[in-house]
Amino acid sequence: MKDERYDKYPEVRVKGFDNHAWRGWSVVQRAVAECLPKQHKTVLVIDCYPGVRLDELHQQLICGLNPALIINAETARHSEESLHDLLADNLTDDRVFGVLSCHQLPAFFCPDRLAALQREVEAVTAGLVVVYGPGAALVHPGDRLIYADLARWEIQQRFRSGEAGNWGANNQQEDILRRYKRAFFIEWRVFDRHKTSLLRRADFLLDTNQQNDPALVNGVALRHGLEQTVQQPFRVVPFFDPGVWGGQWMKDKFNLDASQPNYAWGFDCVPEENSLLLRFGDVRLEIPSQDLVLLYPRPLLGEKVHARFGAEFPIRFDFLDTVGGQNLSFQVHPLTEYIQQHFGMHYTQDESYYLLEAEPGAEVYLGIKTGIDPQEMLNDLASAQRGEKAFADEKFVNRFPARKHDHFLIPAGTVHCAGAGTVVLEISATPYIFTFKLWDWGRLGMDGLPRPVHLEHGAQVIDWQRDTQWVTRHLVNQVEPVAEGDGWREERTGLHEREFIETRRHWFCKPVTHHTQGGVNVLNLIEGHEALVESPNQAFEPFVVRYAETFIVPAAVGEYRISPYGSSVGQQLATIKAWVRG
Repeated sequence: MKDERYDKYPEVRVKGFDNHAWRGWSVVQRAVAECLPKQHKTVLVIDCYPGVRLDELHQQLICGLNPALIINAETARHSEESLHDLLADNLTDDRVFGVLSCHQLPAFFCPDRLAALQREVEAVTAGLVVVYGPGAALVHPGDRLIYADLARWEIQQRFRSGEAGNWGANNQQEDILRRYKRAFFIEWRVFDRHKTSLLRRADFLLDTNQQNDPALVNGVALRHGLEQTVQQPFRVVPFFDPGVWGGQWMKDKFNLDASQPNYAWGFDCVPEENSLLLRFGDVRLEIPSQDLVLLYPRPLLGEKVHARFGAEFPIRFDFLDTVGGQNLSFQVHPLTEYIQQHFGMHYTQDESYYLLEAEPGAEVYLGIKTGIDPQEMLNDLASAQRGEKAFADEKFVNRFPARKHDHFLIPAGTVHCAGAGTVVLEISATPYIFTFKLWDWGRLGMDGLPRPVHLEHGAQVIDWQRDTQWVTRHLVNQVEPVAEGDGWREERTGLHEREFIETRRHWFCKPVTHHTQGGVNVLNLIEGHEALVESPNQAFEPFVVRYAETFIVPAAVGEYRISPYGSSVGQQLATIKAWVRG
């Protein structure tokens, strides 16, 4: 049965700023015009995240302001060839993996051309000057500053449609994986550094996610909304994606687009790529939830987590749906030293599989069989990669029965995959794309191309000690009772000691009290229809969460209480909670 109550567009309603946001180009243009000083000369800077439609911005907003001078900052950017030379070491020849960039945005611009644009601005003695485009604040700080923002998921949709290439590259027809790689390893890193200081002082933020339907919010109101968000439980906007192995459970349960062949992934808490919806009166604003992490990391993450990870959200929750689908790729994640030395990441993708649903006979592949010859397995994988044969997984890899509420722990270096007939809540660290596929069952991708296999990387990180006995003893359903009270009990379910994430499951039919203990909590309602999250001292508005919804409780919240709600009153519910170990 479809659960149409799963909220695909969760909002944070911002208090006290109902009249500080506007929607639609004509209204946005009027709001911007009214804020411009009536002095002799005004410089309006509209800096942009890469992927913003600059032609639309120019035609629908800038021209209507009747400026004396319009400057596109991109005219000072280095040529495509120069950028490629600058970034070659970060891009690498690999289709999927690059090296994280430490560049600052000025490195992408020609100093002489920037200086020439700055002289043009100085030469104007009266009227309005508009400088716009990515890097516009490098030309002038602005008497008024607008930041035009865009969510990463929307950027990816523009990549896929062929509308957009990478910033400074005419590569709309290039392999989508290579375009994503360039954005992930370079562009998004550079522009997140650039925009952080701008968002702290911007007069306005412009939401450019919907074509010809922008939203504008006053900068003070925006920052107030973000400050409010880190004082209460909230959800980011989930997004869902088909895949070659994808299933049908999420499509039905979450009332998703029935025309899609399947849904493989559901990203319900990946703040670097999800959006955050803020409502100001009648106007709903969509911003990258990463903006919250960048601007308010300490109250969101907590002091210890921020000290360890910086302005990065280290916990990821997502869904993997193979009900009516196929096995995931057989894979392994890099060890910490490997990801540091080869890709510039400072922590790796440790993870776990929590089974939300499982059909009869479902299995999880985890670890190698005791006594196998590692080189024989690698040779077999290499033969499979060359198309000579299918990988003999039954000879080399353990299969464990998978049932609802089982929890399988997967520290880096452990070979694994979820089999068909499962819905996995994947609880993991967040380096995102660092999965080394070892075997993909001979499939092509959704684009008709062979899916990339990285046996050369995987062979160097497989931990051959993760055999049948070790995995059974350390990684399968490591449930330990922790505490219990009136109508509730708490269990520790992992993760392994090599992983920095702690997980606890609470079964309850009466209210149960939690505390962030100074660190961010991420939870999912894994059993029951709906629950109520409240503050014992009314510090935030009561927050309703429904089955399978992931929600974030910022470190600053402190104590909170979760109770059965609505039709779930009198029934047994369960949550799974994750946080960073101290």
